Amino acid sequence: MAKQPMLKFVDVKRDMPPKRDAEERSHDFDEIYAEFAKAKAAEQASRCSQCGVPFCQSHCPLHNNIPDWLLMTAEGRLQEAYEISQATNTFPEICGRICPQDRLCEGNCVIENSGHETVTIGAIEKYITDTAWENGWVKPNLPYAERGDSVGIIGAGPGGLAAADRLRQAGVQVTVYDRYDRAGGLLTYGIPGFKLEKDVVMRRIQQLEAAGVQFVLNCNVGEDLSFQAISGQHDAVLIATGVYKSRDLQAPGVGAQGVVRAIDYLTANNRVGFGDTVPEFESGELNAEGKRVVVIGGGDTAMDCLRTAIRQGATSVKCLYRRDKKNMPGSMREVQNAEEEGVEFVWQTAPNGFIGDPVEGVKVQKMHLGAPDATGRQSPEVIEGADYTEPADLVIMALGFMPEDLPTLWDEGALEVTRWGTIKADFKTHETAIDGVFAVGDIVRGASLVVWAIADGREAADSILSYLNEAASVAAE
Repeated sequence: MAKQPMLKFVDVKRDMPPKRDAEERSHDFDEIYAEFAKAKAAEQASRCSQCGVPFCQSHCPLHNNIPDWLLMTAEGRLQEAYEISQATNTFPEICGRICPQDRLCEGNCVIENSGHETVTIGAIEKYITDTAWENGWVKPNLPYAERGDSVGIIGAGPGGLAAADRLRQAGVQVTVYDRYDRAGGLLTYGIPGFKLEKDVVMRRIQQLEAAGVQFVLNCNVGEDLSFQAISGQHDAVLIATGVYKSRDLQAPGVGAQGVVRAIDYLTANNRVGFGDTVPEFESGELNAEGKRVVVIGGGDTAMDCLRTAIRQGATSVKCLYRRDKKNMPGSMREVQNAEEEGVEFVWQTAPNGFIGDPVEGVKVQKMHLGAPDATGRQSPEVIEGADYTEPADLVIMALGFMPEDLPTLWDEGALEVTRWGTIKADFKTHETAIDGVFAVGDIVRGASLVVWAIADGREAADSILSYLNEAASVAAE
């Protein structure tokens, strides 16, 4: 007969571990989680096939050396991984959080295409850079020597900040002008904090300030300071304003209380996150709590509004989009996140008007997809007699953004624009029609991705340096 194990009696008072305060318990959790995250990052990174043709790298707008920093991560060489990542990307921890990797690097991973699920490149990029910050590996990019040249950058969004960082490394004196009270552009006020924590953005701003970048905030160019004054103070100017003018919807009742723009809604939410007093939020005008919310649009901004409304405590959140799911312009990962959080998508529907003031509902037209348009996408067509009303207490219009009329606002007719209102700039050098003036990001491309703005900013900085060097050489002759 097998020997039975002896029972062990426990003296609860004697054998219980001593009580510890919340800070000690939190420290233990952080240590355990850090080890788990390190192991998970190494496990995922080790799945990289180190293929001969790294499509992940070629499909990254910054052409990040992804295979190499994955290899370093798999081998536990995290500082080297960070240094490789930082060499081509000004804000790797930001891109790791908000890039649509499913459409870029991860979507083109050889392992993904072979049916074995992608390497989680974005999560690893975020992890190694967060680890770098925690360990003090991230330092201000101080120049080896100062230059006498100065550059004015209009716009403190990702494109302008990326250029500022690169120019300061070269010793150029950089001043960034921005209309808002905090730098960061859409990183600060457009993207919700649950996707991009604001302290992550602010510490990058502080790093740039520590490197010597000067910020002039609450400065609306064309009103508080003229474009001509800025260009007269600097040897070169970079325009990186982004696009903030919301596309309008022409429909009866569009001006009713409770029908709001996405940029206003998201900015108010982010300001509250900073601890600012926002009267429109406190009054409920830009607050979804307890309301039936309808968001109109199918891009990433619409997804941000939907997921924000869920977090604010809306009673219901619906998205109206005129095409079907596979034709949405936004990230499929974001759509999936929204669905999992309780958002209801009403496909192939379009607003035709609004009822009540304050708003009580949206008049909705049912659509079907017809023949492809000039871009190859099927055009939505109205199904006659299939209209209905969608109840709503708050309607958020997320229909995209257009450029402001900068030549008029800045009284600068020499600044050439396209038929879409975007600034005309050389595709490679980013030079505009005005000597010494360059432009990058959404104000040139139209509404696009943060990673493209960063890539443009870095490229433009190199072009500006060439311009300044050439000007110095001519002056020396």
